[in-house]
Amino acid sequence: MEQSEPSLVDVDVETPLHPNFSALGLASGLLPALEKQGVSVPTAIQSVGIPVILDSKSVYLQSETGSGKTLAYLLPLFTRIDAALPAVQAVIVAPTHELAIQIHHQCTDLAQQSGIALRSLLLIGGTPKDRQIEKLKKKPHIVVGSPGRILELIKAGKLKAHKILSIVLDEADRVLMDEHGPDVLGIIKAAPGSRQLIFASATQRHESREIIEKLAPQLVMLNPSPDLINQNIEHFYIVCEEREKPDVLRSVLHAFKAERAMIFVHRNETAEKITDKLLHHKFPSADLHGANYKEDRKRAMDGFRSGKIKALISSDVGARGLDVKGVTHVINFDVPTESKAYLHRVGRTARAGATGIAISLLTDSQGRLVRRFEEELGIAMREFCMRHGEVMEVKREQ
Repeated sequence: MEQSEPSLVDVDVETPLHPNFSALGLASGLLPALEKQGVSVPTAIQSVGIPVILDSKSVYLQSETGSGKTLAYLLPLFTRIDAALPAVQAVIVAPTHELAIQIHHQCTDLAQQSGIALRSLLLIGGTPKDRQIEKLKKKPHIVVGSPGRILELIKAGKLKAHKILSIVLDEADRVLMDEHGPDVLGIIKAAPGSRQLIFASATQRHESREIIEKLAPQLVMLNPSPDLINQNIEHFYIVCEEREKPDVLRSVLHAFKAERAMIFVHRNETAEKITDKLLHHKFPSADLHGANYKEDRKRAMDGFRSGKIKALISSDVGARGLDVKGVTHVINFDVPTESKAYLHRVGRTARAGATGIAISLLTDSQGRLVRRFEEELGIAMREFCMRHGEVMEVKREQ
């Protein structure tokens, strides 16, 4: 039988379908919970996405970073799940432990603040499996975690999949295409055929489109914001020699008065070297990369969230989905070569209506990347240089 094309829903972001949460048909306890979180008006993706998810349809939530995609799927899931049924009814898959932990915390906060008796459980690798199996005996309604550990527990018969209503793939374009892909497909296969699939990401890879169409041939695609990149971000770049970058970085942090900065690098060893150098100069810093122990990564994130750490040096493990309030600056110490990678990195700042600054350190040979980012992302990047510890704008030749 020939498959139907995914139905594309075009939405005018300037005139959202629902100006307030009360019109969206959510469980009543969720409205005061949102007020406690300081959330009063739905974002565009929440406004258009919540009704579709409540209608049990499979959906792709594509929207810029910081636009509220997590609440766009959590709120309708909290409304749909039967709290009286002691079984896993929703599975949320994330590509990194940090993102899974963040989503799990949001689940527990919603449950506590709304009075809705939904239990969630975090299932990630690197933690005792026996303890997770014991917690599964308490019949959580939602499990959040890494695809490998979730599938492992399903195969072992410890996580029952027969009552699953919805499966969420957060950062969908990543979890479907990287090494997690087979585990994600295994989770979907274990669930009932009637399950709802929810994909969430700021971008969509062409390579993942065929997989998505096969998994959900009646998929509703929502992209209420045609601007891929947050318009509240200012973009700068500084040209320097590779060997000068550590000193330029220090000057930039001081000149821009960076209160909370994420600094992105390609390699783990680079993250460690930069952290050591900044700490040597009394600048509160920590590194976050995949080679670190889980406890070290948690300590780094907790310090950064609290403000005790002013610079978090990260490999791309930190670029996807992490939502840290108050990130003022994103600095590309090592510049990505793909526009999508740039998009996800700089999306750590200017979240939830705030403003932010993105700064890239480029060598002469990388100048072409400026034109690429400008053309493919529709942004303007201004060149600056450092002189006597101050930043000065360089006028680009026409």
